[in-house]
Amino acid sequence: MTQRVTVSGTTPPTIPSSSSASRGDLTGCPWHDAKTKLRAAGLRPTRQRTALGWMLFAKGDRHVTAEMLYEEASQGKVPVALATVYNTLNLFTEVGLLRQVAVDGSKSYFDTNNSEHHHFYIEDQHELMDVPRSDVVLGEAPVLPEGYEIVRVDVVIRLRRKAGQPGS
Repeated sequence: MTQRVTVSGTTPPTIPSSSSASRGDLTGCPWHDAKTKLRAAGLRPTRQRTALGWMLFAKGDRHVTAEMLYEEASQGKVPVALATVYNTLNLFTEVGLLRQVAVDGSKSYFDTNNSEHHHFYIEDQHELMDVPRSDVVLGEAPVLPEGYEIVRVDVVIRLRRKAGQPGS
């Protein structure tokens, strides 16, 4: 059963993603497809960008922190510095390949699903989960400062297990 959540705000216009590779360009080879995706976003597919892109996009929709991706790269013997991982994630976000989701002042996740949707954040597990856009009802937008427009509305619903529940 779906619970509907009402949040003040507005639904921003859908921004078409011109940076995603068309399905016809994809071959099923994760390395080639990562390069194609980077080129379609206007990025030069360096070895490190392609390797990180392959790790991010070859596994379907996922949420990762820079530290998680760095650990995955290290385990996969991909020679990359943590600063390079941060820079690459920020660059991928800037060109629309990823969405950055801030869960608190010091922790951000990067979401490979850049469609309009919201998130549950399970605090004790440090896990981010997608919430379909249709499950969050947005109401009236606040009056915006002159000269500004809404780019996107991000809703992060923080969860924790109720006391006495299994796993708490």
